[in-house]
Amino acid sequence: MEEIDKIAFIKTRNGQILSTRSKGKTKFYIPGGKREPGETDEATLVREIAEELDVKIKNDTIEYVGTFKAQSDGAKEGVLVKMTCYKADYEGVLKPTSEIAEIKWLNYKDLDIISEVDKKIFKFLKENGVLS
Repeated sequence: MEEIDKIAFIKTRNGQILSTRSKGKTKFYIPGGKREPGETDEATLVREIAEELDVKIKNDTIEYVGTFKAQSDGAKEGVLVKMTCYKADYEGVLKPTSEIAEIKWLNYKDLDIISEVDKKIFKFLKENGVLS
């Protein structure tokens, strides 16, 4: 089974989670992306979030949240996305850059506008009292 390896940035506040919508897409996704060859999880997280949201992750605050797998949106059946999730603090002001069209804070009622793997992450966060 093919697997797409991605790193995700979990940022929550007031029962909501930071999500992004890429240009030309309708669904929202937890920010992050694919690792480059030889890149660590932490390096991928720092690079992707700087590229997408124009903020700097504080390396000493990076904390593992969990790893989640689901069918990849828009891919043929059987292609899974593996999302390794980290939370962290950042410096700067969030703003959409690169391929990001919109930043939005979502909660558990927004399941209809997110990807399959994000639904698993939202469920995990809801069960742990982080999302409302």
